[in-house]
Parts: sequence; C-alpha cells; structure tokens
Amino acid sequence: MFRWAIIFLIVALVAAVLGFGGIANFSFEIAKFIAIIAVILFVIALVMGGMRGRGTRI
Repeated sequence: MFRWAIIFLIVALVAAVLGFGGIANFSFEIAKFIAIIAVILFVIALVMGGMRGRGTRI
C-alpha cells in the first residue's frame, strides 16, 4: 500500500515540476489518503497481533 502512496507522490512531484498544478494537487491528496489508510491498517494489525499473543506454555 505504501508502494501506491509513493507512486502517487512521484506523479505529484513530476506534475508539479512540469507545471500541472491541478494534477499535482490531486495526486498528492491521493498519496496522502493512501498513506494514512496504510498506517491505520498497520496499527490495527499491530493491536490485533498483540491481543492474540503467543499463548501460554505448560
């Protein structure tokens, strides 16, 4: 998921350099949205993994 965020960020940077402000802004917003979703999913996975634990050994 971070891969897509990085791709959209690169598209935004290239569009900004070439003077396409609207496309650059839109691509940056998509990259930001994907990165936030990826971080949220990572935190959820981290919490769920911590709650599951390894179990007890007898």
